Amino acid sequence: MAKMLKRLAGQALVAALVLGACAAGVSGAAVLSRDDDPPKPPIAESISGSGSSAQEGAMDAWRAEFHRIHPDLEVQYKSSGSGAGIDDFISGRTALAGSDVAMRPDEQVRANRRCGRRAVHLPMVVGRIALAYNLPSVPDLRLSPATAAGIFGGRITRWDDPRVAAENPGAPLPRTRIRLFHRSDDSGTTHNFTAYLKAAGRWPHEPSRKWTGKGKGVAMSAGVIDAVRDTKNSIGYVEYGLATNAGLSTAQVRNAGGEFVQLTPESAATALENARVVGEDGDLVVQLDYLTRAKGAYPIVLVTYAITCQPNRDPLVRAFLLYAAGDAGQSSLALYGYAPLPRDLLTRVRVQLDAMDDHTTTSSAPTEE
Repeated sequence: MAKMLKRLAGQALVAALVLGACAAGVSGAAVLSRDDDPPKPPIAESISGSGSSAQEGAMDAWRAEFHRIHPDLEVQYKSSGSGAGIDDFISGRTALAGSDVAMRPDEQVRANRRCGRRAVHLPMVVGRIALAYNLPSVPDLRLSPATAAGIFGGRITRWDDPRVAAENPGAPLPRTRIRLFHRSDDSGTTHNFTAYLKAAGRWPHEPSRKWTGKGKGVAMSAGVIDAVRDTKNSIGYVEYGLATNAGLSTAQVRNAGGEFVQLTPESAATALENARVVGEDGDLVVQLDYLTRAKGAYPIVLVTYAITCQPNRDPLVRAFLLYAAGDAGQSSLALYGYAPLPRDLLTRVRVQLDAMDDHTTTSSAPTEE
């Protein structure tokens, strides 16, 4: 294992230097024709993960670049929803889970049992929940948290409702029924969205990974995107990068300071200024402040986690997560609709990853063959 980690570290350093040179504008590399392409080395080691569809774009980008740097190593990831990803991890089918929400206490107990010691949540990326809508006559829709809760709770059913009109003065709101879509699967995005509505919009239900409001359920983030894109006068909640890639409009949301704020990487990052870590002993669960009054803060954000064992005896898991939490992995996130972790939180993640293989000789986890 030590030799493998040493090799991974050396390759990562070389790759970082190459990427830095490319960023600085260095060019002149020879272009290989298809016939000149060197043979690809066989995959020597692989791991798999599953879970959050909100972090799928980031995972796909990280996996591709990690494989480019280490052609004989492969990380697979199935976008199945946070709940399914947690189940896969607990059952031992995957080496890590992607989740937009912390495990429930009963899940934590079973995950710890699977790991032989403990399972931890490591924040990896800041996600942004967009209210994506299909309303051609209103390119700049604005919604307060109370109005959003009214729409998704079924109390506001028409676009020309006085409460919507009051927040969009002069907008040509159609006299049509609101077509509402939500996630039908066990979703961390749903949990974060309902937690926001509960805190800021008088949502009558407890936050949950299962939808408790009104509307039509569709599977996965891709299903929400397809439904809203194909249905006029509709609205749904979905990860921002997916919404923008699909060309959907996204609503401005009023924060606790009274501003209607458009969703951008900067406005999402501002919302995390008052977030705090509430996990203990290296478990980095983050509590968000949905009522932040920070100027320019877009309030509906989430932190997506990698859930894995700590300590961890798999050097490939550690190497991949070190890449994702490294400067190269974090700096590319804006290209895919995400925001990087705040610097202080990122430092704590890196400390945990550096210590991930500590004390493995005393762990009750199974030994490697």
